[in-house]
Parts: sequence; C-alpha cells; structure tokens
Amino acid sequence: MDKSYLVIENGPCFAGVKRNDHEKAGEIVFNTSHSGYEEIATDPSYFNQIMVMTAPMMGNYGIDNDVWESEQYYINGFIALDIQETGRDQTWLHRLNEFKVPVLSEIDTRGIVTYIRDRGASWGAIVHASDENEAKQKAQELISETRSQEKDWPFRVTTRTIEEVKGDKADGPRVCLMNFGYKRNILRELKKRCSLIHIVPSRTTAKEIKELKVQGVLLSNGPGDPADVEFAVDTIKDLLGEIPIFGICMGHQLLGRALGAKTFKLKFGHRGANHPVKDIRNGQIYVTSQNHGYAVEEKGLPTDVKVSHINLNDQTVSGLECPSRSAFSVQFHPESHPGPRDAVTLFDEFINVCK
Repeated sequence: MDKSYLVIENGPCFAGVKRNDHEKAGEIVFNTSHSGYEEIATDPSYFNQIMVMTAPMMGNYGIDNDVWESEQYYINGFIALDIQETGRDQTWLHRLNEFKVPVLSEIDTRGIVTYIRDRGASWGAIVHASDENEAKQKAQELISETRSQEKDWPFRVTTRTIEEVKGDKADGPRVCLMNFGYKRNILRELKKRCSLIHIVPSRTTAKEIKELKVQGVLLSNGPGDPADVEFAVDTIKDLLGEIPIFGICMGHQLLGRALGAKTFKLKFGHRGANHPVKDIRNGQIYVTSQNHGYAVEEKGLPTDVKVSHINLNDQTVSGLECPSRSAFSVQFHPESHPGPRDAVTLFDEFINVCK
C-alpha cells in the first residue's frame, strides 16, 4: 500500500496518514490560528500554499458556507495533527476532498513548523508513494510544474471585468476595491459604509479608475510576491494625491513600493489570528489577524511617509501613512475572519478620508 508524505524541497520527508488521493505542490506555510480553517482555505491570499495548522485538532465544528472568503478553495494542501472524522461529523474532510485539496494527518506538525522556522519558507508537495525515494521524485516533478506557472499570482486570482456592488449606506462614498485577491469580509465592511463599490481587476489602469468617479480606492490583500505584480505599482503612483488610498496586506506592500520603498521576503512569514501590533499614532495595541510572507522595508521611505504601525513580534513595518497624499495602509487584516476585530475602525478612518 502506498504511503503518504509531505516532501520538503531539498529537505526531509514527513510521513502522515493519507486522507484522500489528491497530490499537489506549493509553498509550505504554517498558521497559528485555533479556528477559522474554512476561512483560511477560501482566502485567495493562500493561493498555491500548503497549509500546516499548529493547533492540533481541526474540523471539530464542521463547515458553514456563510464564512467563505471567496467562491472557491485556494490552498494546495491541508495538514493537521488530527482532523475530525467521527460519526458525529466528517464534513470538513469531505469538503476538502470535494475541492481536491490533498490532506495529511497524524503527522509531525511540530517537526514541520520547527524546520520552516529554522530554515525559512520552503516549497514542497503532498504525494503518495511506496517509499521516500519515489516520493521525492514525484514531489520534485510537481514542484517544478507549479513553480513554472505565471508568477503574478494576484492576476491569477483576480476578476477579469469591473463589477459593481451596491452599498448599504445611501449617503456613503463611492469607492473602488482594487482586487488582488480580496476577502469577502473586506467587501462586507465596505458595504456597511458605502453607497457603491466598484471591484476592478488587478491590472486596471489609473485612467480607468478615475473614470469611475470614485472618492477612494482600497487596495486589497492577495497572494505571492508584490515584486511580481504587474502594472499595479504604476497605477497606484498615478492615483497618489488625487484619490484617497487605503491598502491592506498585499495592498500595503504595493503602496509601499509605489511610495518608493522596497519589499523583502520574511523568513517564514506571519500567519495567524494572534499577532500583536502597536499603533504608533496613539499607542494602542491591537491583536491582529495576519497572513503574509513579505514586508515593506522602512529604509528608503520618503520623508513625507511615516511608519504608523509596528509588529511587536519582530519589529517589522505593519502600517504606513502619507497624509500629504491621502494614503495609508496596514500589513494586517482589520476585516479579520478568522481573528480579533480590534482594528476594524480602520475602515471608518478610510471612509472619513474619502468624505
């Protein structure tokens, strides 16, 4: 009988229990959240990633379509020490199988996470093979195939046409949501506060956005390396100073690059629902939901751009503001889901700037 493995590229194999027949490659990342597995799986920011959950038990509360952050599953694998499969509930496993997501359990998740923390983010694959040699060969083929695809990951998950969504507040502003892989809860928070939201693809030009006559632009979250995102930085540069801008996660990184900063890859990224961030402007500490593998370098920022938030775990930049050009951004997720809602008032800040 075939065995099942998580194979880390140029690294070890971890044996686990096979929960379905699917095999895929991706970047191996870990998340410290204790819940929210369905929101994580449907978050486009996790495109092409194999998710390792540090909390030991997953699937215990079943599934709920109302918590989806998009219309499909984006992860390329799901790994947990134990996954609910009893007479009471097997729905999470069934859902992962339905969307052809490879699954492993009863595996050394602590060993996997320790390896990534020590060696840095790594690519790998979930495969089924008779032994480790065969597993490594199969994994390398899958990894090579996956890595050879389009590097502009936001373009692969974005919409292809401009969409309009009516807001709930008749006297609210008209805004543009620039879609690099937005989570539905960003749209929900905008709907509460806006009269109309235009959702535009990642490669939309500044001219096209200006023609929409919007009062603000929100740059969404999204997957991958901001340096690989095509056209967006030029679009943002052309909008700066003319339309208020609020960036979240990938949007924060792209705004940073448009303002003249560089971005860099974090050793193993920040992913979880319990990351402390300090708001330098008022001294408030937020507990935040985070999901990113890159960060903005403080060095190189122009004098009119200030760091507004700091990640208290590693002192990396978690927010920027440029009042002279009506632009600000955060590296974390104020819309949360999963996670705390400490920072949801940032949407109110955006709306006030739009008005």
